[in-house]
Amino acid sequence: MIRIVVADDHAAVRAGFVALLSAPEDFEVVGEAGDGAQAIDVAARTHPDVVVMDIRMPDIDGIDATRRITSAQPATRVLVLTTFDLDEYVSEALRAGASGFLLKDATVDELVTGVRVVARGDALLAPAATRRVITSYLRHQPPSGPTPVLDELTDRELDVLRQIGLGLSNTEIAAELFVSQNTVKTHVSRVFAKLSVRDRAQAVVLAYETGLVTPTQP
Repeated sequence: MIRIVVADDHAAVRAGFVALLSAPEDFEVVGEAGDGAQAIDVAARTHPDVVVMDIRMPDIDGIDATRRITSAQPATRVLVLTTFDLDEYVSEALRAGASGFLLKDATVDELVTGVRVVARGDALLAPAATRRVITSYLRHQPPSGPTPVLDELTDRELDVLRQIGLGLSNTEIAAELFVSQNTVKTHVSRVFAKLSVRDRAQAVVLAYETGLVTPTQP
């Protein structure tokens, strides 16, 4: 079972998400919250696999709540809900530890699939859309340039991080670099460990922040 907490300050919207996420047989909604403070409290009590988190909420917003939840409970994944006119919030949420995002007008299938993807640790349900969000945000602040932490990566690990930053899956990276998927998985694990990132979402942000991948790249 995938244990879920839904956090949204609009009661009707929250009720709708709860109803939708209660339908799949492998889902269990173990709590709901109307603001960030409640989300933190409910997550601490229920230890969910996934928190479906609205960003704009009163008092403690979804970004701060995401940061506190992922810091206290590394095994809990956060899937943020947003709209494209709030691009900068998405990037901040990813920095805070969110594993991915969905648009608030996502279809039922997209919502269910998104929760499953995040629950298994894959993050980034729509890499192309996520790149659009991150690149839009980073256009307003130049990349910081390569950092010493990247010096710890081998040339092959840098290649893998670059492909992750471009939104490629492990299967696509394997084809691009002419190696097996198992080899890619090993490189990805080592990259995450060396960079102290928890998933692909944070790896993408770091790839852009350091200038390893730029907004102008296809």
